[in-house]
Amino acid sequence: MYTTLIDAQTLARALAGPGSDGILVLDCGFDLTDPGAGRRQYEAGHLPGAAYVHLDDTLSGAKTGANGRHPLPDREALAAALAALGADADTQIVAYDNAGGMYAARLWWLLRWIGHDAVAVLDGGIGAWKAAGQPLSTQPPATRAPGGLSARAGRPRTLSYAQMREALATGDRVVLDARAPDRYRGENETLDKVGGHIPGARNRFFRDNLDAEGRFLPPDALRQAFLDRMGGRSPEAVVNQCGSGVTACHNLLAMEIAGLTGAALYPGSWSEWSAQPDAPVATGPDA
Repeated sequence: MYTTLIDAQTLARALAGPGSDGILVLDCGFDLTDPGAGRRQYEAGHLPGAAYVHLDDTLSGAKTGANGRHPLPDREALAAALAALGADADTQIVAYDNAGGMYAARLWWLLRWIGHDAVAVLDGGIGAWKAAGQPLSTQPPATRAPGGLSARAGRPRTLSYAQMREALATGDRVVLDARAPDRYRGENETLDKVGGHIPGARNRFFRDNLDAEGRFLPPDALRQAFLDRMGGRSPEAVVNQCGSGVTACHNLLAMEIAGLTGAALYPGSWSEWSAQPDAPVATGPDA
């Protein structure tokens, strides 16, 4: 069972070997500025047998205007959608994307949230697959019989806006912001109406989890990088957030790879925080 990462060659061997029907590959490619781009890219070429899941349609819930750009989906609805693609309780799910794992990590976290641990991200995504000499397909995946995946109690923890305000008042949490440094500082904000960050949050840009080839750094390097940001706190005291609860999952995956388990997610993230009329806002560089 793969629970964090799987490399392209290992996945290729598994898909070609016995038991391949127990693996479900899901393409999570997306573009925040063009919601249809991921599906178009999937249709132009994807891992053979992979099905496509859309960030807005499957991996997010209904928006109210105050709960962020990508609120969490209903747990049962998510399980049902993945079951319809063939997922069972023991299916090994592999998620990949076209963006260094930023969307695949969202699916990885969501599956753990509904109690499914057999999920891994393809390290390096579709680029690593092609670099390994593996083929792409433009054919739709073969129809699979519906699976029996259902939502169960999961391990990942979440904090609401009210809990985040309480944590801000007590100072008993370390908040890590996964957005790019300029957006963290309140500059060049194009996705949310207000620029800046949650007061006291520390910046940990999710792309710093990757090497030059778009693969995750070794566990020891990730561990040291996060320990440097955590200020001596335990992983259980860490809350990860970003713009809308997507790239924060990349940091949560990196922490898991590093052996720093137990951190929480603020799903609404900056898009929810900045939509609240009384929410405090900070700007400027990281402390």
